[in-house]
Amino acid sequence: MRILVTGGAGFIGSHIAEHHFKKGDTVHVVDNLSTGTPDNLTGLLGHKNFSLDQEDILTWNRLENIVVQCDRIYHMAAVVGMFTVLREPIRTLATNIAGAERLLRVVLDAKTKPQIIMASSSEVYGPKSCTEGHKESDQLVIESSAKLRWNYAISKLADEAFGLTYHREHNLPVLLVRLFNTVGPRQRGNYGMVLPRFIQQAVSGQPITVFGDGTQTRCFINIYDTVRLLDALADKPKAYGQIFNIGNDQLISIMELAKLVKKLAKSKSEIQIISYQEAYGEEYEDIKCRKPSLAKLRRYIPVAFNMTLEETIKNLIDL
Repeated sequence: MRILVTGGAGFIGSHIAEHHFKKGDTVHVVDNLSTGTPDNLTGLLGHKNFSLDQEDILTWNRLENIVVQCDRIYHMAAVVGMFTVLREPIRTLATNIAGAERLLRVVLDAKTKPQIIMASSSEVYGPKSCTEGHKESDQLVIESSAKLRWNYAISKLADEAFGLTYHREHNLPVLLVRLFNTVGPRQRGNYGMVLPRFIQQAVSGQPITVFGDGTQTRCFINIYDTVRLLDALADKPKAYGQIFNIGNDQLISIMELAKLVKKLAKSKSEIQIISYQEAYGEEYEDIKCRKPSLAKLRRYIPVAFNMTLEETIKNLIDL
């Protein structure tokens, strides 16, 4: 199988590329390296079945040539991380929406119809908390005040709309996945991801900074489980033209996460509460609970998790 991964030098994209390379697939990655790095692909660089283009998905002039050769495309290219979204709100909207639409348009023109797995986000569920689990069929509500923190969610909703419309109008095999908090090797905390930030602070003896009051709850899935589930779902023809949650459904509060990291790292770091205003430099609306319902996913593929959160944290501390 020939695979294209856009944003393939980033955290999730590089693991997807590595997974398929190890399966014996031919893998092509395109990434502008704004958040990704070739270091994430060290084990692949130089091999005949792997290639990397350092280009932007919006302007990459080889997109048409590569698409016609592909059997499957993972579209992971996007502006990500809450710090980046708040700092560059226009680029977030423009890159995320235009990048997805360009890819779909090129695939349509190519007439080869490769499988397309498009990354959406749990952020599309908006500010509504859900301890029972967000369902793919839930109504989605984004505040009309259009605070900058919701630009990422808005861009991903637009991507979903494009993907579903291209499927329905042109019969393109598009699969939408709403990714929940994914963690593991190669993830960096400087873009706003909480677990790598906590680990870096604990290991270095710095204060572990909890934004808000720490009672907000999240679910964390190991990257290797995410990639395995994506591959399994992509092999199901009936999954195309639909949206699926991809995540773990075990809740933990952010304060509990900070304490767990401190314990496993045997750290003497103090845990500090920091207001959202201080953390982000502006008012920030957080979601009290974010949990995926996996009922729909389980109707299509077996869902099991090979790595617990505690095992993941221990592995990351040891890196």
